[in-house]
Amino acid sequence: MTARIVTVFGATGTQGTAIVVPILGSRVSPFPIGSSVVKALLADGTFTPRAVTRDANSEKALKLKQLGVEVVQGDVWDVASLKNAMNGAEAVFGVTAFWDPTNFPQGPTSEVVMGKNLVDAAIAANVKFFIWSSLPHCTRVSNGKYRQVYHFDNKADVEEYLQDSQLPHANLHTGASISIPFERTFEYLCRMSDSSSYELTIPKYDPDSPQYFSWIERDLGQCVLALLKHYKNDSPQILGETFYAVSDKMTYTDYVNEIEKVVGKPVRFVTGAATGMEVSEVYPLCYEFQSKFGLYPHATIPDPRLERLGVKFHSNKEFAEEELKKRYA
Repeated sequence: MTARIVTVFGATGTQGTAIVVPILGSRVSPFPIGSSVVKALLADGTFTPRAVTRDANSEKALKLKQLGVEVVQGDVWDVASLKNAMNGAEAVFGVTAFWDPTNFPQGPTSEVVMGKNLVDAAIAANVKFFIWSSLPHCTRVSNGKYRQVYHFDNKADVEEYLQDSQLPHANLHTGASISIPFERTFEYLCRMSDSSSYELTIPKYDPDSPQYFSWIERDLGQCVLALLKHYKNDSPQILGETFYAVSDKMTYTDYVNEIEKVVGKPVRFVTGAATGMEVSEVYPLCYEFQSKFGLYPHATIPDPRLERLGVKFHSNKEFAEEELKKRYA
């Protein structure tokens, strides 16, 4: 039987979710999106993952090889290398890394070029299905108020290019990573000096505005897998559509209540001006945009279409029980 290869981008990189939080000197999220996809494909066995990286001998690449993953060299600035990485692949999972420092010299909209290169290479390689990790267009949604949230707008612009290309595809929109505020790198959930309570600090966010959360490690891979498994038979319901890989939706006020139940100590939500943050794209506006407009205000969360395809989303409550309890209780 011929292997059904899926070329996966972002499996070894440093881009986390589409919404990452740079703190104190260009740190980026430690959760490569593609690794969630690779793990889901390996566990299921229907498809053969092929991971793309600029350095096939890096520590992360070697770990993937040990799992039996094919690892190939590819550079988003080199369409020929991308085409080679996609040759023979049935499908592609595409994502770009705005916060990769090596891309900074190319300017804040360079991600659009990277995304278009992925699409062009997929067409040249005769890929049958392309899944694009995307986000809303802040400038358009806000009628021009939020023009500098580049890592949103860039992905939305690529989404439009993909639509015009006629390449069979689906868009997968993600939310804020459940995991990020609880990693030591970011230290958003802080123990108070007397050790009797915690504070969860998210800048520029109204405590009564909902947030859209994605448990990337647990749910993104199964969303991609579901689309891959059904795009042929269910193509009218999948091709050209936008799906939401969002695990849960709630206000931060409600979320700290869930955390409090698990850790057994008071937890308070704190918001205000962003301090200690790198603001190369006026990053606090990203939070302010989400607070004022919501990421996906017209979408049902979790996405019932993905649930019908077999995706079982995991809630913030489950994340708190499984991950936060052992760290903070």
